[in-house]
Amino acid sequence: MPDCHEKIFTLFRDNRRLARGPLREIARRARGAMEEGGATLQIFDDATGKPVDLDIREAQDELPATPPEPLEPAPRPRGRPRLGVVAREVTLLPRHWDWLATQPGGASQTLRRLVDAARRADNGRSQQRAAIDAASRFMWAIAGDLPNFEEATRALFANDHARLETLMSDWPGDICAHVLTLAAGEGLPPQL
Repeated sequence: MPDCHEKIFTLFRDNRRLARGPLREIARRARGAMEEGGATLQIFDDATGKPVDLDIREAQDELPATPPEPLEPAPRPRGRPRLGVVAREVTLLPRHWDWLATQPGGASQTLRRLVDAARRADNGRSQQRAAIDAASRFMWAIAGDLPNFEEATRALFANDHARLETLMSDWPGDICAHVLTLAAGEGLPPQL
């Protein structure tokens, strides 16, 4: 799990939030709660709202206590510096490839500029959409049989937080609080 120290997870026992934090801490708390017995434990990834399938008995031993320290830096190779570029396939129509071929810097540089411009023009809409999607997934996983669920989901997607809170008033408090936390984007990684 390469980014387990960057992401935030939440542990629920039935309808009660027990802990929120990095996966190692959540695994430790879940292991302790499991030893107490009784209720159902669920772990959620706050960035996506999805339940995490984790073998709690073994997970704590598998996760490193701290992120591994980088080894001695390798000598800098000759040539162009590594920028973290990832090669993937892009499928475009011939007219798109023709246009990209005429742009200064080539297709890759032009695509990077276009993506950066779109991200600047986004004004946080992608983050807001991701937050609502995470809150929705969490609601479906833990609150699907609670009263006013369908209407609460509609209020979430309408970004009507006052109505959402009203519709969730009969729900367990920790579930309501976590839905609102996720909907506010507090579980998302920072946007670059």
